Amino acid sequence: MVVLGVDPGSLHTGYGVVRYEDAGFHLLGCGVIRLHRRKSYFERIGEIYRELESVIDSYAPDRLVLETVFLNKNVQSALKLGQVRGAVIALAMNHRLELSEYAPREVKAAVTARGAASKQQVAFMVTRMLKITGNPATHDVTDALAIALCDLLKTGMGSAAVQQPFVSSGSAGKKNWARFVQSNPGMVVR
Repeated sequence: MVVLGVDPGSLHTGYGVVRYEDAGFHLLGCGVIRLHRRKSYFERIGEIYRELESVIDSYAPDRLVLETVFLNKNVQSALKLGQVRGAVIALAMNHRLELSEYAPREVKAAVTARGAASKQQVAFMVTRMLKITGNPATHDVTDALAIALCDLLKTGMGSAAVQQPFVSSGSAGKKNWARFVQSNPGMVVR
């Protein structure tokens, strides 16, 4: 199973392609589509569409997954994000990909066992689960990869690959998370 996770944005759109095979997760590709502020908003949406279409052509994913929209106080930002999401959804439908979306807390909980995890915690777990050496370029990339991993875990495709090192809820979960962080000193927690 190959999943394309997309973290849409009007200036930076992250993507990550993950395959579950042989009881493990494998990173196929990832990156950020960086857009120029000087281009019109319509040109930026077109560029996102074309770049992601190229990713789909290169990796032939079975599924495309997005985070659900979170509430935003800035109406213009929310509208622009909605338009980018619409272009990504249209792209998925045009390529006959299965499409799913997950709430941000659901993605964080699937990857870190904490729905309130920080971006740094998500990035750490993504790099650990995918055995990435070094730091991925941005949180746009690690967020997109987390979305793809969440889908594989939620659909049962990748559940055999992960044995959570901690309990996911309640005070036991917090204690186990703290113990996990202590045993991984390279992790940045804020």
